[in-house]
Amino acid sequence: MHIGTPLTPSATRVMLLGSGELGKEIVIALQRLGVEVVAVDRYANAPGHQVAHRAHVIAMTDAAALKRLIEQEKPQIIVPEIEAIATDVLAAVERDGLAQVVPCARAVQLTLNREGIRRLAAEELGLPTSPYRFADSLVELQQAIDTTKGIGYPCIVKPVMSSSGKGQSLVKSAADVASAWQYAESAGRVRGSRVIVEGFIAFDYEITLLTVRASDGAGGIATQFCAPVGHLQVNGDYVESWQPQPMSEKALKKARDMARKVTDSLGGRGIFGVELFIKGDKVWFSEVSPRPHDTGMVTMCTQAQNEFDLHARAILGLPVDVGLRAPGASAVIYGGIEGRGIRFDGIDDALSVPESDLRLFGKPESYRKRRMGVALATGPDVETARSRARDCAGRVKPRP
Repeated sequence: MHIGTPLTPSATRVMLLGSGELGKEIVIALQRLGVEVVAVDRYANAPGHQVAHRAHVIAMTDAAALKRLIEQEKPQIIVPEIEAIATDVLAAVERDGLAQVVPCARAVQLTLNREGIRRLAAEELGLPTSPYRFADSLVELQQAIDTTKGIGYPCIVKPVMSSSGKGQSLVKSAADVASAWQYAESAGRVRGSRVIVEGFIAFDYEITLLTVRASDGAGGIATQFCAPVGHLQVNGDYVESWQPQPMSEKALKKARDMARKVTDSLGGRGIFGVELFIKGDKVWFSEVSPRPHDTGMVTMCTQAQNEFDLHARAILGLPVDVGLRAPGASAVIYGGIEGRGIRFDGIDDALSVPESDLRLFGKPESYRKRRMGVALATGPDVETARSRARDCAGRVKPRP
């Protein structure tokens, strides 16, 4: 394995499709290893744009525009970081040997929406999941819930294509169905896409099991697992995460077995965020992302190689180390206000919290519930770390 010099003919060039806060950290991890990175997003000055060698703004669902950009930049590796991408272009690029798609085009296509991955997990691999149905209209959604063999109440309604909990609703009665449909329609990555309705599981907690497929040093692929990440969600959006999440050995083994089956089926190299529900020793598969996961930002303070380092190393065929360094936690910092070019007060006060750190993403525009940063903290145990992370986040004050 060799790596060239950025901005020269020898460069190892990676194109990142999607350049939000997770993409920004991927860019940094790759650049530390001497990689030339081209960051692409749908809006200017995205977080990843601010640190990449070059930046482009295109609609990544526009197949012609995406193909032109790939032909222009000629990357050796393409790394999708969001769902809304013209995946047929990526499949053609991989088929024609023009670039390597990470983890692979098949994995990106299957996980592009919740339907593909749910059918793979439940119907092909036979993994336990919540009961589910798909619907293309409000009428179909109502039938999927209310008919004799329907999902029933309570249930969860989500767009088949979205991220970070956008468009997700807990439906408690028939009176909630119409608003859930409208919210899913408005918040999906692609308008007019289907929704999935899932039966409610009364789980004890949910985890993200960061699963890394990387070189085994002998020409093959080895699967390794980070310590489980616990997380708290509000309306489907992560607000806190911590590592390690305590769980029984039996449940952890089941979780790892499920994650291995899914990621082996998807194939390729890189990190996968496998989401699972846990109740006692029972485990249900929920979702998988073929890229670093938002809840995994906690690894920036808990692991010697965080999830972005692991992804970069796996992409490049380098060895990885998933070892845990210390218990830690993350807490989201929301914009709280609407506006462009906001400022953040209280940074000195926030960083006075013991063993704390901050990541302010640099997003050019703030919304009240837009994730603008994250507080990180370690401690002697998870509960101390969580308290410190929340305290640190709470001291940061977004201002116009």
